[in-house]
Amino acid sequence: MPPSWPARIRALADGRLTPLVPKPSATVVLLRDGADGPQAYLLRRRGSMAFAAGLYAYPGGGVDPRDAEQPPAWAGPSPEEWAERLGVDRATAQAVVCAAVRETFEEAGVLLAGPDADTVVAERDWTAERAALEAHELSFAEFLRKHDLVLRSDLLAGWARWITPAFEERRYDTWFFVAALPPGQQAASEVGEADRVTWLTPAEAVRGHAEGRYGMLPPTVTVLRELLPVRTPAEALAAAGRRTLTPVLGQAEVMGDRMTVRWPGYEELTIDGHYPEEGQP
Repeated sequence: MPPSWPARIRALADGRLTPLVPKPSATVVLLRDGADGPQAYLLRRRGSMAFAAGLYAYPGGGVDPRDAEQPPAWAGPSPEEWAERLGVDRATAQAVVCAAVRETFEEAGVLLAGPDADTVVAERDWTAERAALEAHELSFAEFLRKHDLVLRSDLLAGWARWITPAFEERRYDTWFFVAALPPGQQAASEVGEADRVTWLTPAEAVRGHAEGRYGMLPPTVTVLRELLPVRTPAEALAAAGRRTLTPVLGQAEVMGDRMTVRWPGYEELTIDGHYPEEGQP
């Protein structure tokens, strides 16, 4: 259990802690074909990062308010259709899907967009554009309009939704998507927020996590476990359509000096132990 959790869990249980409102965000499990099945693109967040430092994660980040306010050129399922799929209103759905595509572009250099509804943009040097988006100098809608591109929402499939537990210092309401690496594009080998990037099969990543080689947050490793039966990226996108996106929210229980954190439906993630208050044996 992270060092800060016991005190915050007690404070929440005692009514001394007001939970933060989770920030909407999106993350994308980018998949490509490999010799031993699909591989997922993972980046290790730098040790200086405020959240999930040193842990492996997928490209992703928070919603930019402009993603809801400035509708981009769009192809594939509409924001209204995504709203029904994600369980939110139209504006939020639009912003979440935009965030998924934008963050994948900013962090991985992979652009799920094209000149029309049937094609994907070819590989090119987007360094300056990615930097401008990351610095919030340019909205994603403005970027697409400038280059006569449409967002390809059909290249995404919703996989899961996880909400950071109420006692956490930073909270996110995160939608997880899966997407296949588009033909003719390559994912970045260097990422500003990461000190390492790698492609791993779900089996390699899950095994490495169990052996302590790949640190991951519960949602990250859980999604990889869920992808174990999948044989191709296309199969992953098809499987996503059969999944429900019921939010997963960790719950903490305190009984004396014993604490338990559970994620309903994911008992393998349970953390349970003896955590005395500071100053007690």
